[in-house]
Amino acid sequence: MVIVPFPCYASPVLEVVCAIILRDHEILLCQRAPGQHLAGHWEFPGGKVEEGEEAAAALQREIREELDCTVEVGEALPPIEHHYPALSLRLQAFPCRLVPSSPEPQALDHAAIRWMPLQEVESLSLAGADHRLWVKAREVIEGEIQRSGSG
Repeated sequence: MVIVPFPCYASPVLEVVCAIILRDHEILLCQRAPGQHLAGHWEFPGGKVEEGEEAAAALQREIREELDCTVEVGEALPPIEHHYPALSLRLQAFPCRLVPSSPEPQALDHAAIRWMPLQEVESLSLAGADHRLWVKAREVIEGEIQRSGSG
């Protein structure tokens, strides 16, 4: 796990990556499981970057571990920092698509997963960092879908 110390924060800032997985004008979101920090909230799948690990490689590893599928990772979006009472993180998102040979995503670490139309993403109770990320990334993701001609 990579921890970046910032002297002005009460706790270290965790480096976290997440996938905005696109398919047919929808995005895959995951509901945090009971017993987890922010249980019941929805998030983009991903996780912590380990020491010495590249962000894109960390994301592919996390997606395999959490969803048992394989993604093609796009160009990184601008990161956001978010501060929860006991945790601060720097969240780096990547637009992704399932590779053609990938199995369907499975909720291995989450209470549920759901493909959501772009216009409905904000109707879910997103975790704070994911909501901030979505507000900044939505236009880029909409453009990505329009350029591809499909999801």
